[in-house]
Amino acid sequence: MEQIYAGFITNLPEADISFEGVKGWLSQSGNHQVVFLEIDAIGEVAEHRHGAQWGIVVQGEMDLTVAGVTRTCRKGDTYFIPAGVLHSAVFREKTWAIDVFADKDRYLPKE
Repeated sequence: MEQIYAGFITNLPEADISFEGVKGWLSQSGNHQVVFLEIDAIGEVAEHRHGAQWGIVVQGEMDLTVAGVTRTCRKGDTYFIPAGVLHSAVFREKTWAIDVFADKDRYLPKE
């Protein structure tokens, strides 16, 4: 299995993410949350909304749709999703991304 993240990252608490084929590790702060994501080629993540989100693709690619506009994000590309804006994504290949959420509790640690 390919390992992108350093061991000290994968030793962080694992996020409780409801999407099959998505793993994430949480770096928690008092006013935001950083999630190191590993996403299998799961197809579409349905349209949803939450607080502001900034991210960067570490490896792989995704088609990200924000407010009806779709763009392909590849290694090194960043993206920003304003708070409350509808968005979705399609993953056709394994992808690693780092997302920073303005919501400090976007994801809870797995129990």
